[in-house]
Amino acid sequence: MKMNFSSLPTRQFIRYLGVGGLSFAVDFACLYFLTEHVGIHYLLSASLAFCVGLTTNYLLCLAWVFDFRRMPNRWHEFMVFGAIGFIGLLLNNLLLWLLTEHAGLYYLLSKIVATATILLFNFSLRRWLLFSPPQASTTPRGILP
Repeated sequence: MKMNFSSLPTRQFIRYLGVGGLSFAVDFACLYFLTEHVGIHYLLSASLAFCVGLTTNYLLCLAWVFDFRRMPNRWHEFMVFGAIGFIGLLLNNLLLWLLTEHAGLYYLLSKIVATATILLFNFSLRRWLLFSPPQASTTPRGILP
């Protein structure tokens, strides 16, 4: 099966992977620094680091990934972007806790697994809610299905 790299969703997803990789590096470095050098519990460190990664991700998505912006109010846009990120954070911390406390993985390895799991969720929701034009109705006006 041949993949169409010129289609908009594919191109956006590939760029989102790059942006996500950089955002993850920022998040991961903050997690490590706050846990190992500042002495903050890994779950609190993960939450703080996630916020830094989220902001990095938002700014890079605007600059490089998505061409269309559905919301004219940038503050509202960031709030929706952040709300999706907050759901991702809850899922991230749940997976991080489960993998670290119950599966016995090292917290940094748990972070990698959790991030990979949440990637598609974040991209899909953000693209659908924020960065794609509304779908045109296929029903002709004035005719009810």
